[in-house]
This record gives sequence, structure tokens and C-alpha cells, in this order.
Amino acid sequence: MSEAQLSALGDDLVECRRCPRLVAWREEVAATKRAAFSDQEYWGRPVPGFGDPEAQVVFVGLAPAAHGANRTGRMFTGDRSGDWLYRALHRAGMATQPTSTAIDDGLELTNAWVTSVVRCAPPGNKPLPAERDNCGQWLHGELQALERAAVFVCLGGFGYQTLWRHLAGTGVALPRPRPRFGHGLEVALDGLTLLCSYHPSQQNTFTGRLTEDMLDHVMNRAVAIAAGAASGRATS
Repeated sequence: MSEAQLSALGDDLVECRRCPRLVAWREEVAATKRAAFSDQEYWGRPVPGFGDPEAQVVFVGLAPAAHGANRTGRMFTGDRSGDWLYRALHRAGMATQPTSTAIDDGLELTNAWVTSVVRCAPPGNKPLPAERDNCGQWLHGELQALERAAVFVCLGGFGYQTLWRHLAGTGVALPRPRPRFGHGLEVALDGLTLLCSYHPSQQNTFTGRLTEDMLDHVMNRAVAIAAGAASGRATS
């Protein structure tokens, strides 16, 4: 059921043109291209989530990169952020390979789903609040379809804040005030856990603000919580 829902949602998503600024930017980037990718056809459309429809662990990022997912058509694929993310997923046993270079490279995820709160590459990597809100329907639809989701890993403060808003809108009991974002933050809710990580952007990885050990810690914690949730379901 969830797999069919996710597939149908993705089909609708890739046709979305609700945000004129984002549509213009994603298509301009796809037409002009980066010199290193001048021989490639860019995706240039909204990017669906990717992974295991039965996933317990959901990774929530900011938005597709202009020459990453906006080029390849798959979340966190073809850029440095994705290099870091999928290496860590592979080390944690959730990805079949440590690299993510193209939509047809054979990568598969186990118990993990990768998505973002905005689905089109934004200028300067900075979506507007209205664009975030327009994309809310896609995140809501995905999370409804991911029926086994038990752990949400927020990659960056924007993903954390947006996911919190989403959960508040669905009636989940949330603590007040909202805990301040920080790497390693863990918030246990009723049947759900939020984990936070600095985004694996070059700004964070090149400066050492985020290390592979730090990212591995969050990954391993997500796996452990998911295992506990699965065990709880099995014995209930």
C-alpha cells in the first residue's frame, strides 16, 4: 500500500510548478549546466524522495542541490553532501554501496528513506517560507505513506524546524518550548523519535564542524532506536 502511494505521489510531484521562482531557477540551471556536466541532460524538475517504502528511518534534508539532485533526479545524488550521506548510510548497513552518482547506479536503501522539505533547487540554497509551505503537501504525503517510520533524522536546522511544524499540524504532542537544534539532539515523542545532525554540506564538512565520526554516531543511534521500535511492535 505505502509503495503504491509513494509512487503515485512521486508522479504528481515531478509535475509541480507552484513556485515560479523555483521553477525558473531549476530550469535555468538545467539549461545552462555546469561545465563539468555539459554533456549530461539535467533532471530540472522537483525531486521525489528515495529509498525503502518500508523504512523505519527517514532522513529529512533542506532541498535538492542545483548540480546534484537537480541534475541527477535523485535525492542527495551527484554532489559532495550526498557523498557524505551515502557513505555513512553504507557504514550503518542501510545502503548497498557507499557511492551515489546517478539514478541508475544500482544503489538501494534498506530501512531508510531520504527526502527533503523543499523539492526544487532554490537560488543560493535558500528557499522562501512560502516555497517551504507549498512543498508541505509532498512531505505530508510521504510521511503518511511511510507507515513504519519511527525515527526522523533532521539534516540541518531548516529540516528540523519544518518537520516540527509538520508534526504540530498533525496533532502530535510536542514539548514546549521546542528544543534548540544541535548536532546529536534527540527528542522522544509518542511512538516517534527525532534525531538531529548538522547537514553534510561542504560548509560543515570542509570546516570540520561535521566529521564522519559525528555522522556515524547519529546513524548508529537511528539504527538502534529503529531496532527497539521493531522489537516493541513484535512483542505487542
